[in-house]
Amino acid sequence: MLSPTDGWVTCALGHRHWGRVGAAGLLVHRAGLDGPELLLQQRATWSHHGGTWGTPGGALHAGESPEHGALREVQEELGLLPRDLELGATSVDDHGGWSYTTVLARPLRGIEPGDLRLDGESEGVAWVALDDLVSLPLHPGFEASLYRLSDLLSA
Repeated sequence: MLSPTDGWVTCALGHRHWGRVGAAGLLVHRAGLDGPELLLQQRATWSHHGGTWGTPGGALHAGESPEHGALREVQEELGLLPRDLELGATSVDDHGGWSYTTVLARPLRGIEPGDLRLDGESEGVAWVALDDLVSLPLHPGFEASLYRLSDLLSA
């Protein structure tokens, strides 16, 4: 079901983005044997930048905080509940008139991709080591934000 804030906008940089009042996503991360591991979603082929990997997320609703929006989106797209996660730092990618907020979170229980309930916006989900991201086609916005996000993962 579409919200009144669902829709395309053009930012000050001339890019087209989904979410009239911005968007948010949740970057779930855990300590792996060789460094941080990220729980990433492969976007459905029909979606904008379909087939790429990034954070579950989407358009914010009117008056919704980025944290609440990110939790709502991860519940809709992967079936994770707020009680499954501990929220951490946020990182804002501001494009002038539109922004995407990445909310970092740690799992409070074991989360395995095969146990998650994917909706039609996801082709798959996987834990990916930070060093292995170069082997995946990443969502351009997520890829452009990695330098900021990787600093937060090691903090």
